[in-house]
Amino acid sequence: MARSRLVAGFLTVGLWTLLSRVFGFVRDVMIAAYLGAGPVTDAFFAAFSLPNMFRRFFAEGAFNFAFVPIFAKKHEAREDAESFARDAFWGMAAVLLVFSTLAVIVMPFLIWGMVAGFAQDERFDMAVLFGRIAFPYIFFISLTALLSGMLNAVGRFTAAAAAPVLLNVVFVLALLLADRAGWNMGLTLSWSVPVAGVVQLALLWVAVRRAGFAMRFRRPRLTPELKRLAIIAAPAVLAGGVVQINLIVGRQVASFTENAVTWLFMADRLYQLPLGVVGIAVGVVLLPELSRRLRAGDEGAGQHSFNRGLEFSLFLTLPSAVALMVIAAPIVSVLFGRGAWTAADTDATALALGVYALGLPAFVLQKVLQPLYYARHDTKRPFRYALVSMGVNALVAIGLMPFMGFVAAALATSVAAWVMVWQLWRGSRSMGRAAQLDAQMKARMWRIVLASVIMGGVLHGLHLVLSPFLVQSGLRYVALLAMVAGGAGAYFAVGHVTGAFNLSDLRGALRRSAPAQPDQ
Repeated sequence: MARSRLVAGFLTVGLWTLLSRVFGFVRDVMIAAYLGAGPVTDAFFAAFSLPNMFRRFFAEGAFNFAFVPIFAKKHEAREDAESFARDAFWGMAAVLLVFSTLAVIVMPFLIWGMVAGFAQDERFDMAVLFGRIAFPYIFFISLTALLSGMLNAVGRFTAAAAAPVLLNVVFVLALLLADRAGWNMGLTLSWSVPVAGVVQLALLWVAVRRAGFAMRFRRPRLTPELKRLAIIAAPAVLAGGVVQINLIVGRQVASFTENAVTWLFMADRLYQLPLGVVGIAVGVVLLPELSRRLRAGDEGAGQHSFNRGLEFSLFLTLPSAVALMVIAAPIVSVLFGRGAWTAADTDATALALGVYALGLPAFVLQKVLQPLYYARHDTKRPFRYALVSMGVNALVAIGLMPFMGFVAAALATSVAAWVMVWQLWRGSRSMGRAAQLDAQMKARMWRIVLASVIMGGVLHGLHLVLSPFLVQSGLRYVALLAMVAGGAGAYFAVGHVTGAFNLSDLRGALRRSAPAQPDQ
C-alpha cells in the first residue's frame, strides 16, 4: 500500500508536469514557426533564461531543499509550521524585491556575462530590453516555489504541479493574440513572462489558504529559525550557483555561433520533457517522504522509498534517452519543421538533442540521489561535488569548442552530469541501509536496460521503414506517432516478459493517484 501511494504521488506530479510540457511544446512550435532561429529568438531565449536561472538558483533548488525538510518536520510534529513559513515567505519577498530592482538596473552587464557573443550584433540590445521586462518573474515564481514546497510537504501535490501549466498557457494565448493583432512578437513574449508569474502565484496562494495556512503579512525579520535555515541553505545555494555557472558556460560557447542559442534551447526543451516528468516528480515526492522516514528512524521504509524512486526513474528515463538518441532528427523535424524554421536548424538541433540525451539518465538520477543528502540537512557535500562538476563542464565546453563548436556545450553538460551522479552515489555509500539497493531494484535494473536497448533497435528499424513518410506534410505526424507507439509497445512487451516492471503495480498506482491527492 505504501509503495502504491508513493508511486501515485510520482504519477500525480508527473502527469501534471507532462501536461505542462505538452503546452510548452505548443509554445515552442509556435515560436519556431513565427520567428524561426533568428536574432529575436536568440535574444528572447537569453533574456528568459535569466529569471529561470536565478529561480533554480534561489527557490526551486537550494532554498526549497533546505526549507521543505524543516517545514515537514514541524508540521508532522504539530509545531507552529505556518509561523516559520510566514517568516520565510515575507523575508524572501523583501530580498527578491531588492534583488529584482538591482538586476533590472544592471541588465546590460548580466546579458554580457551570459552571452558575450551577442555584443557584436543587434541581439545584445534586444536581449537587454527583453530581460528588463521579463526579469521580475523571479519575484513571483520564487514565492510560488516556496508555497509549492509547503503543499508538497503536507502531501498536496496537484496545485503545485499544475502551476507550470499556466506559464505555457499564457505564452500560447499571447502568441495567438500577437499574431492576430500584429504585435511585436519579441515584446509580447517578454511581457508574457511576468504576467504568467502573477497568475501562478495567485493559484498557489489560493491552494495554500485552502490547505489551512493563512500566510498573512508579517514584517520581514531575521528569526533564529531563519538563521538556521540560512546556514543549512547556504551550501545548497552555492551548489545551485555552480550548476547555473555550468549553464552560463554553455550559453557563452553558443553565443558566438549564430542561432546556436536557439538550437540548444529547443534541444533542451525536448530532453526536458522526460526530465521534467520523471525527475521533478520523483524529487518533489521523495524529499518530504525521506525526511519523514528518517525523522522516524525507519531505515527500512527509507530504503523502500529511495529504491522505488530509483526504479520509477529508470523505468521511464532509460527508454526516453534511447529514443531521443535514435530518432532525434525526425522528432525535431516533425515538431519544429515549418514556417521560418529551416532544414539546417533541424540538423543542428537534432545533433544537440542526441548529445543531451546521453546525459538524461544522469540528470534524473541526481534528482533521486540528492534527497538522500538534503533529508539529512547535508548540503555541504553536494556543494563540493558541484564544484568538481563545474570544473569538468568548463574544461570540456571551452576545451572542445574549437573542434566541435556549439555542440561542445551540450556534451559538457552531459559529461558533467554523469560526474555529479558518480560523486553523489559514492558519497551515499556511508549513509547506511536507506541508501542501499534492495533485491527488487538489483533484479529489475538490468532488465530495464535490456528492454531499452531492444526498443532502440525497433525504433531504428521503424525509422528506416517510415523515413519516406516523415517528409510528407500530410503523413509525417502519423509516421512519427507510429514510430513512438511501436517503440513504446516493444519496450513494454520486452519489459513485461523479462520482469523489468510489473504492470499490475502500475495499474494499481494509477487507480490510487487521484485519491492520493487531498482536495485543494
